[in-house]
Amino acid sequence: MLNIVLFGPPGAGKGTQSEKLIEKYKIEHISTGDLFRKHLGEGTELGKLAQKYMNEGNLVPDEVVIGMVDDKINSTADLTGFIFDGFPRTVAQARALDELLTKKGTRISGMVALEVPEDELKKRIRERGKTSGRADDQDEEKINNRIKVYNDETLPVANYYQEQGKLAKIDGVGAIDEIFQKICTVIDNY
Repeated sequence: MLNIVLFGPPGAGKGTQSEKLIEKYKIEHISTGDLFRKHLGEGTELGKLAQKYMNEGNLVPDEVVIGMVDDKINSTADLTGFIFDGFPRTVAQARALDELLTKKGTRISGMVALEVPEDELKKRIRERGKTSGRADDQDEEKINNRIKVYNDETLPVANYYQEQGKLAKIDGVGAIDEIFQKICTVIDNY
């Protein structure tokens, strides 16, 4: 089973690359943002709680996230693998994900980290905000907070996977197809 963590700061291109990777490798997409929006759209209490944290630009508590991920994995038939898009976001979540996958007889194959300079991230997020309708993509203070939260709380996850020999860093600036080819080269070696 191919289980990839696609990693990088907000605006690095994870969503764009995920779509291409899902099509090529026929793996199931798990985006915690999508899970949160699904729960919010269904009006669940869990969804409302997650949205409160997201609106503030903060991370959703680990137990909420892991529960949603477990539910998604359990509801997926004919497993060939998963791409975890923007998750795990903390070392605690990475450990919990490893435990969850071990119980299911699988593991993380590797982490692909998209690296993009901060000024480029802010530009991309503002551009996305013009079309996405997401309030957090249009507010400079929230953008800055999301990047700060990533640097302070999420970036250490890369070290967690690096210690396991599972980290591959990819330059996330350039043509979408060129970046995709670099990612595929890494994945094809798993």
